[in-house]
Amino acid sequence: MEQVVEAVNMAHSLFGWVVFGIFVVGYFFIAMEERYHINKAKPALFIGTFMFVLIGVYYAVNGYDVTPLHHEMSSLILEIAEIFFFLFVAMTFIETMIERNVFEVLKHKLVSKGYSYKKLFWLTGLLAFFISPVADNLTTALILSTVLFTIDKHKTEFLVAGAINIVVAANAGGAWSPFGDITTLMAWTAKKGEFVDFLFLFPASFIGWFVTAFLLSLYVPKGMPHFDPLTEVIPRIKDGGMVVVYIGISTIVMAVLMHTFMHFPAMWGMMFGLAILKMYSYFHKSKNSANAINVYARMAHIENDTLLFFFGILSAVGALHFMGFLEYVHNLYSLIGITTSNVSVGFISAIIDNVPVMSAVLKASPDMDLAQWMLVTMTAGVGGSLISFGSAAGVGVMGKLRGIYTFGSHMKYALTILVGYIVSMLVWYVQFEKMGLY
Repeated sequence: MEQVVEAVNMAHSLFGWVVFGIFVVGYFFIAMEERYHINKAKPALFIGTFMFVLIGVYYAVNGYDVTPLHHEMSSLILEIAEIFFFLFVAMTFIETMIERNVFEVLKHKLVSKGYSYKKLFWLTGLLAFFISPVADNLTTALILSTVLFTIDKHKTEFLVAGAINIVVAANAGGAWSPFGDITTLMAWTAKKGEFVDFLFLFPASFIGWFVTAFLLSLYVPKGMPHFDPLTEVIPRIKDGGMVVVYIGISTIVMAVLMHTFMHFPAMWGMMFGLAILKMYSYFHKSKNSANAINVYARMAHIENDTLLFFFGILSAVGALHFMGFLEYVHNLYSLIGITTSNVSVGFISAIIDNVPVMSAVLKASPDMDLAQWMLVTMTAGVGGSLISFGSAAGVGVMGKLRGIYTFGSHMKYALTILVGYIVSMLVWYVQFEKMGLY
């Protein structure tokens, strides 16, 4: 039998804390993107790769067996690849729909109805909350932030408040569905609750988002987007545009069904959908050469920095996990109690990333009842909204609204999100602990 080699715990060594210091410095520059005018992908990619380089050197110098390090990196590459390709396909579909004028037509329909900025704010938020349980929070946030930006590219107050609303709504909506967020999916597949159990999180998720949305709506400007029916050119969806929309919807459905019934990674269904899109574009080009769909051309518009940011930040967190720093998450439960620890997970996941934090909790597997597992599932998912890049949805929207929705602009309204987060916890407490409705 092959002997299992344990990884060296570096969380108690000087070297480990030096590497942790590099993470903190890199995180500082990510947060200060506006001040130093450095794209967040650059420091994230640097610390994500450099931290593992240092760990490799440390292992080589000390003559340690590198098998655990190789295993960690292989697992990390798989985790990153699933998110990377999922996001890549979602962005490709969105860019193709932009090129086919799908969002211009949607914008025209919304603006021509005379909806005010506040009505549009509430409409996009409600859509995000109810679409994300099916389409997942990342895809939902990408699509609706694109709609938001199409409506008005220059009204910053509207865009920032609307973007935060979409991120919070998408994360809250994803928290009460087993496949609405990665963390809920992890808890479901780990058999911490049945499918129906997650649905009981709906009241806490919805009321928490609603409170945040109400407070944010106070900052939404009055008036409505400019629209002159006499001069406004009525846009039309280019040939094949609606087929792209149907393929996109089918792709999301396939990704969910493949993951649910065949246990495939969600990105596999997405990549299959991309293959169908590319085949359709080929046949479309043969019949409509003058107005052909060029998927390759639209790929050039994908926010590659967003993809690289994901790679960097997940690598950096993976390095912290490998060195043993996420073990401190485990210790929370014995130090401050189960409920307080589960609430704290939301704040930790906003800083570190909810996937490895949830992974750490599941690996620790503290002795908790169903109510507590539902609580930590919700806090890990919803807590990511507290910071702009604390969730996949937030990072995706930062990429779509570059220079508008940033760490700084998000933190100006952080109190509204915190209030909603606290309300969600209170609703959970009354429903689960006091009334036993689950």
